[in-house]
Amino acid sequence: MLVASLLLWALLTGAWPAFPTQDHLPAMPRVRLSFKELKATGTAHFFNFLLNTTDYRILLKDEDHDRMYVGSKDYVLSLDLHDINREPLIIHWAASQQRIEECVLSGKDGNGECGNFVRLIQPWNRTHLYVCGTGAYNPMCTYVNRGRRAQATPWTQVQVVRGRGSRATDGALRPTPTAPRQDYIFYLEPERLESGKGKCPYDPKLDTASALINEELYAGVYIDFMGTDAAIFRTLGKQTAMRTDQYNSRWLNDPSFIHAELIPDSSERNDDKLYFFFRERSAEAPQSPAVYARIGRICLNDDGGHCCLVNKWSTFLKARLVCSVPGEDGIETHFDELQDVFVQQTLDVRNPVIYAVFTSSGSVFRGSAVCVYSMADIRMVFNGPFAHKEGPNYQWMPFSGKMPYPRPGTCPGGTFTPSMKSTKDYPDEVINFMRSHPLMYQAVYPLQRRPLVVRTGAPYRLTTVAVDQVDAADGRYEVLFLGTDRGTVQKVIVLPKDDQELEELMLEEVEVFKDPAPVKTMTISSKRQQLYVASAVGVTHLSLHRCQAYGAACADCCLARDPYCAWDGQACSRYTASSKRRSRRQDVRHGNPIRQCRGFNSNANKNAVESVQYGVAGSAAFLECQPRSPQATVKWLFQRDPGDRRREIRAEDRFLRTEQGLLLRALQLSDRGLYSCTATENNFKHVVTRVQLHVLGRDAVHAALFPPLAVSALPSPGTGPPTPPYQELAQLLAQPEVGLIHQYCQGYWRHVPPSPREAPGALRPPESQDQKKPRNRRHHPPDT
Repeated sequence: MLVASLLLWALLTGAWPAFPTQDHLPAMPRVRLSFKELKATGTAHFFNFLLNTTDYRILLKDEDHDRMYVGSKDYVLSLDLHDINREPLIIHWAASQQRIEECVLSGKDGNGECGNFVRLIQPWNRTHLYVCGTGAYNPMCTYVNRGRRAQATPWTQVQVVRGRGSRATDGALRPTPTAPRQDYIFYLEPERLESGKGKCPYDPKLDTASALINEELYAGVYIDFMGTDAAIFRTLGKQTAMRTDQYNSRWLNDPSFIHAELIPDSSERNDDKLYFFFRERSAEAPQSPAVYARIGRICLNDDGGHCCLVNKWSTFLKARLVCSVPGEDGIETHFDELQDVFVQQTLDVRNPVIYAVFTSSGSVFRGSAVCVYSMADIRMVFNGPFAHKEGPNYQWMPFSGKMPYPRPGTCPGGTFTPSMKSTKDYPDEVINFMRSHPLMYQAVYPLQRRPLVVRTGAPYRLTTVAVDQVDAADGRYEVLFLGTDRGTVQKVIVLPKDDQELEELMLEEVEVFKDPAPVKTMTISSKRQQLYVASAVGVTHLSLHRCQAYGAACADCCLARDPYCAWDGQACSRYTASSKRRSRRQDVRHGNPIRQCRGFNSNANKNAVESVQYGVAGSAAFLECQPRSPQATVKWLFQRDPGDRRREIRAEDRFLRTEQGLLLRALQLSDRGLYSCTATENNFKHVVTRVQLHVLGRDAVHAALFPPLAVSALPSPGTGPPTPPYQELAQLLAQPEVGLIHQYCQGYWRHVPPSPREAPGALRPPESQDQKKPRNRRHHPPDT
């Protein structure tokens, strides 16, 4: 708990990093794996059943039944949490051809819009799921049995006709099982099919957020064909169907719904509130196209008003979510477009930690950020002043008039209103105030008013976030998994540092799809140590840790500073707090291998790669050196003779340092010697590679390769092959290392094909007589 305590101290005392004004360039990952390399580790699996579908989205994780439910175009999938490719259960739920044709005739795209895109999967009870799809612009919902076995016979699609002479219900097709319905079969119940209006959008490109609580569905969704009427709905259940005020831009103004989460306010259940996270066009600045991130809330027991706001929310409030980087001049750089939200539960269910991913608006400035919010700050804003505006030409100000009782937004029958059992009992002035004042004047700022992670100047944007709590040897850590629009996932930790700063470490970056596609949804299973990632092209599940990828040495494992991994005396392996092995080495906070790996570092420099390289005076030579960690600082040391003192190579006209190594231009004979590439990280230095460079004289090489009678070296008919020029060079120089040159040249001539444009007098490898094949000439008789 050391790190958790230090982080809490930093948040409470204002010990937060002062961000510089330049671009927040992304941290270099210690390990970067391509999709092929990731699969080779054996820690990732891609859902590779070739279904004719797209737009996969993880919509529900059921750890009690070891299942994960995925929605896509025309399919509902039930996958095993341990192995998503092991006996997947598949329901084909497509729209009818008639409905697709009607959708196309209305001007929609036949492939990208006119299909049944599954957008909602919620747990109804222990045996059934509630599932909704767009239905080719005709949203429909039904129930699915949570079986663990597939239907024995394929499903067929039929139209269900209601009433004599009526057509099929909007042309929708309904799956009908052809095998007996047992509880252990995963199948869809067609007789319970119902309209999805107010539950699922018409347009698959519009996002929705939903929660099913006590058999009542709460959903933020667009409910019309044109996608202009957005609302937060309550359907199903025994309570009155509810929605937000229609076409009231003060309530919702072209929103995009991101997430919905039930968070209790107190031990009194009547105080329970459902929070919605979304982004919308700002009503505070109607002249500008600004987009603001919002957090809204409603009471679960809201019944609407008696005379005003009938069947409409009478407790709906919203506030702005701010994620910005303060500048030295006092001007803040805002990230306003909310992309994803992850709610990290704590021991206190009333106070979870909110992680949110934001991106910048517009195309001039491109960036992403992750901000963290506390429920204490959120409740303080909702208990603060309301935003008020006297007229169109007035500024927004905090409401300073008399506040009606009970305070607008208070839940009936709760801690503060025990005598009022329903919102219909509220006075009319409370309901009227709520209708005109849904916005709070103050905004919700992140902890210490700064982002936790910032990305600007990067060739990608963050799209999703998932967080795992990990117990390490020196405390508990929050590990962030960040999805990007390039189809990669970054594993990041943020640690308290000296001088009241925080340090971001990117442990790894992996490509999770063969064909790069933006990460749409992510969910994490701490119980199984797995991360599940979905995009338009498929689903991948991967382990939260790949300790062996950091290296085979204790220093490599310790420098990685991965809370999941520790050195066990023989390899870098998964750390478990219950392990009693004395040889386990882990130091996440400092990453100090000098202290942690005593007795294991003696061979660090002996394992360096050694090679011999040749160059010609006046030409260039490249000495390769790529340390395992891109976070290490690289230095080159030069030693001409064994007894000489090594000196550091500085950047000069002839020496160019790159990420791949050292380039020596215009070689000189004095450049011969031993070059050592050293890497330093966290004060731990070791040699990565040693290169013995030999520099050959230019005149000698030219004389050997291009003698005055070079043409005589060409093979003539009836004679044997001449001596290759490089062997003449070897005889000329007569050095011990010439055997290596001979082997190099032999390999070069074998692997390099002759150029078709080769000059007649150019030198080329001789061809043996037995390799020559006679030319076959065909003599065709003349036509008669």
